[in-house]
Amino acid sequence: MASDKRVHVTLECTQCKRRNYITTKNRTNQRDRMEFNKYCRWCRNHTAHRETR
Repeated sequence: MASDKRVHVTLECTQCKRRNYITTKNRTNQRDRMEFNKYCRWCRNHTAHRETR
């Protein structure tokens, strides 16, 4: 079974506020929220995607 250290997080577009991506992160190594530049198919542009809680 998977460890509780790696958790699923949802990434949300900062412009249109849609939740587009799901990824995993290690909670012991990364405490703060993750942010990536990823493609949003509703904005049709690369925008910043931030982790939601």
